[in-house]
Amino acid sequence: MPLQSELADIANRNGVDFFGVADLAQAADFILRQGGDFIARFPICLSIGIALPHAIVDLLPRRNERAVQVSYRHHAYDVINNRLDLAASALGTRLQKAGHAAFPIPASERVDDERICASFSHKLGAHLSGLGWIGKSCLLITPEQGPRVRWASVLTDAPLSATGASQPDRCGDCMKCVDICPVRAFTGQHFNCREPREARYDAAKCDAYFRSMEQENQMKVCGLCLYICPFGRPSNGTPDRFTPLRVPGPLPRETR
Repeated sequence: MPLQSELADIANRNGVDFFGVADLAQAADFILRQGGDFIARFPICLSIGIALPHAIVDLLPRRNERAVQVSYRHHAYDVINNRLDLAASALGTRLQKAGHAAFPIPASERVDDERICASFSHKLGAHLSGLGWIGKSCLLITPEQGPRVRWASVLTDAPLSATGASQPDRCGDCMKCVDICPVRAFTGQHFNCREPREARYDAAKCDAYFRSMEQENQMKVCGLCLYICPFGRPSNGTPDRFTPLRVPGPLPRETR
């Protein structure tokens, strides 16, 4: 079995719902600024995603209730992040056994408190893999599940083929995520890879909001921007489940 097909099979056997491969050359400057020389040395990203349970996400308007907080933090955050990290580890092990460098990026770990970011953007990796677009909430929006997906990444130097072109923004005039944000952290601007994140999103406002929850001995739960997004909501006709692993088709050679 070709290595890329084998990696997709490993992801599938580890319960991953979305799998893609991105050529990172088109975002090299952004990746270098965020992650530094070590992260920027990797030319390829494996992007993996697991969908969140709709029944739990749909309770987020009641996020002040302890039972809702516990369900969301445990099942839709801690458990899924752990599943992603285990899948990323399995993919990294296979890449290393094949003679390639592999560097898994944790599903949800901040490495820079000043800039409030990780060493690599999972959303960017998924976007460049053709799995969705970055919305006004700065979340990765998939056609199938909207933003109701958590992501992890594995950086590598393996000679893999990009699985799809970046999807165009389909948010249009919708401002639901902007309007529902309790701290008005979003400006409503569409994603532009040439603009800094601050043009769309004030991460410090979110961070301060979560810190205020801790000071009041509450669990850090919000998620209203992913709850309200019309894409992926079961009430909008999206099925509660989907069975096939979402793997974009490979890019035609002339577009790589």
